[in-house]
Amino acid sequence: MSSGTTGPGGPSGARSGRQESPEERADRRWVDLLQEIRVAQTGSQVLFGFLLSVVFMPRFAQLGDFDRNLYVVTVVLGALATGSLAAPVSYHRLFAGRRLKPQLVDATARLVGVGMVLLALTIGSALLLLLRVATGSAEAAWIAGAVMAWFAVCWLLVPLFHLRRHNGRGRQGHGPAD
Repeated sequence: MSSGTTGPGGPSGARSGRQESPEERADRRWVDLLQEIRVAQTGSQVLFGFLLSVVFMPRFAQLGDFDRNLYVVTVVLGALATGSLAAPVSYHRLFAGRRLKPQLVDATARLVGVGMVLLALTIGSALLLLLRVATGSAEAAWIAGAVMAWFAVCWLLVPLFHLRRHNGRGRQGHGPAD
């Protein structure tokens, strides 16, 4: 397009960012989302696999009721996180060929967000269990809480700070996984 022509978002000279159709945008967002999922999904699957093996360790029989219940909660959270982070595969299979890529990306981006929260909770509860068993200290809860606070800072507060700081500069996003 020449600088005087008009595109979907107004005069092309006034737009910043990509010149892409809705389909191209959905394809790009899908590829971006898949890259993000690869990192989170691998971590959740490895952690979940280790959690499944814990019950077969000799020391597991020595855990008190609180720690056993914490283990059960941790395993369930890990299963939920893994399910949420693997769900985009099912969505893709069901949506494939139906010309619903933007809807696919929006729905799976929300599931990935839920999966990240569940993954953080899984890591926090696994850390609490590990620290309680390893140290027997009441301070384990404070340490696990501090780690969870760090996750909230790194995964939520810092990105929101940068988003707010840069809001209005350049092209604004249109939703999850933009």
